[in-house]
Amino acid sequence: MKEILLGNAAIALGAVVAGVKVVSGYPGTPSTEVLESVAQYNRDGRIKVEWSVNEKAALEIAAGASYCGARSMVTMKQVGLNVASDPLMSLGVIGTKGGMVVVVADDPGPISSQTEQDTRHFGKYANIPVLDPSSPEEAYEMAKYAFELSERTNLPVILRPTTKVCHSSGTIEVDESRFEYETEGFVKDSKWVIFPPLSYRRHLEIEKQQGEIADIFDRLSFNRIEGDGKYGIAAGGVTYAIVKDIIDTYNLNVVLLKSGAVFPAPAKLYHEFLQRVEKVLVLEELDPVVEEQLYHILAVNNFHKPIFGKLNGFVTPAGELKFDNTLKIIEKFMEIKLGTVEDSTGTKGIEFPLRSPVLCAGCPHRASFYAVKKAMKGEKIVSCGDIGCYTLGNAKPLEMTDTCLCMGAGITIAQGIKKADPDINAFAFVGDSTFFAAGMTGLANAVYNNTDINVIVLDNCTTAMTGQQPHPGTGKTMMNTNSPKIDIASVAKALNVGFVEKVNPFDHQKAVKVVQEAAAYKGVSVVIFEAPCVTLFKSEEVCRIENCIGCKKCINEIGCPALYVKEGKVAIDDTLCNGCGLCKNVCPTGSIK
Repeated sequence: MKEILLGNAAIALGAVVAGVKVVSGYPGTPSTEVLESVAQYNRDGRIKVEWSVNEKAALEIAAGASYCGARSMVTMKQVGLNVASDPLMSLGVIGTKGGMVVVVADDPGPISSQTEQDTRHFGKYANIPVLDPSSPEEAYEMAKYAFELSERTNLPVILRPTTKVCHSSGTIEVDESRFEYETEGFVKDSKWVIFPPLSYRRHLEIEKQQGEIADIFDRLSFNRIEGDGKYGIAAGGVTYAIVKDIIDTYNLNVVLLKSGAVFPAPAKLYHEFLQRVEKVLVLEELDPVVEEQLYHILAVNNFHKPIFGKLNGFVTPAGELKFDNTLKIIEKFMEIKLGTVEDSTGTKGIEFPLRSPVLCAGCPHRASFYAVKKAMKGEKIVSCGDIGCYTLGNAKPLEMTDTCLCMGAGITIAQGIKKADPDINAFAFVGDSTFFAAGMTGLANAVYNNTDINVIVLDNCTTAMTGQQPHPGTGKTMMNTNSPKIDIASVAKALNVGFVEKVNPFDHQKAVKVVQEAAAYKGVSVVIFEAPCVTLFKSEEVCRIENCIGCKKCINEIGCPALYVKEGKVAIDDTLCNGCGLCKNVCPTGSIK
């Protein structure tokens, strides 16, 4: 049976067909739909699926299941692997039992991430195999194979789809049967306890094993040489599909090296490729990983062949490789003019207007930021942001995000700023999901070190940025079961925070008053702004404007996208307005009802 599936859904289905029994993860675009798709395919409930509090916890859960012989999978995006890198590095030494797949979605561009880092480096760093799919179809096949490879090598395997693979669709030949097996359960063995002597012995074994895995990759269908000619192009991941399309479109005589299983490098295959061509172009997203591997083959075998890529500036070191810019690079490499492909969309040459990122109409975060801004008017403050929708608080007219580093860092960055500049009012903004993922440690640190900061928790009852996933504060799990709600205020009080208050940010006067009290408190204060994300409901009420004088103060102070100017006066878009009433608190004439 054939199905048209999103790349992430194809990875999920591949894992289900392979008999995965435990799937954990933390949401992050472009990886989120992998775990959600597993949950949809889990009709009989045989698979244990969970959103964990962060990526480190998720990876350790998958490792524990693997110790019992169960096939497990953990999902995250590239910056999430930074959080999970501690257990991953040790797991590369300890090893695994049941097949364990670590799905890490990279985000070239970046489109929705702080950084566009390349996960393939982690394979080399941790001595863990890395598979790099070029299409949703190949992602499906690689997901199935990754479990086999993991059990063959007793190592976790990284599957590294990029955004274009995750969010494009392909026709998948679906095998409805599942791989069936019995799990032995956990068997006590000293090999599961990491000690320095064991690490040293295992390091020697793993280094030897890398050559054995490379031999497997030399014969693997995901790695191959295609075509003939004096020019050689090496490409991996989705870039291979783009290059293949160009070669077929223009009927080019090119030897194409497809690198799908990228670490450890298939040395013999690479050597054969280099011998067949006069010069080489390497095209890959993001870093010159395959390029460096090819240089290594040249050096080890003591022969020369010109290589053009990112290391010599021939290819841009950042961003996505698309059809148009890849075509230009190939033209330059082959010293030919290939011309352009006819545009079937009718959009070529059209410059589309840029849409400024903005919080949704009626977003409670806008009301929270505005309350803090009004409460601290005239004061010297710094607003330390975090990862989530509320990063958009840096946009005009709010301009309430002065720093943003990584998950949970807002609370600790604020502490560092306060220590270096004691006269400043340091505010840290953190979402409810981020608080559980990475904020509690920083809050404990602030209490322990007696740092006078103000923590603003923006509790909108969901993980909004990645698609409304549940978290420990919602009382729901990914398996759609109920769990005890973890109350953020109670957690703060348990950490000995001296000032803890909850308030609805749309109760503007009270919100302003609570923030002022928090700022006046000497020590760590926590204000929890509680109001649900507007995407969880649609209010039947909307705001109305009567007798507007055209001062535009509402637009200039809160920047709600439902407000616009019509014939010199402010009007409200009923299709966007959610009736939150924040603009009513801003209007100096009471014209907004």
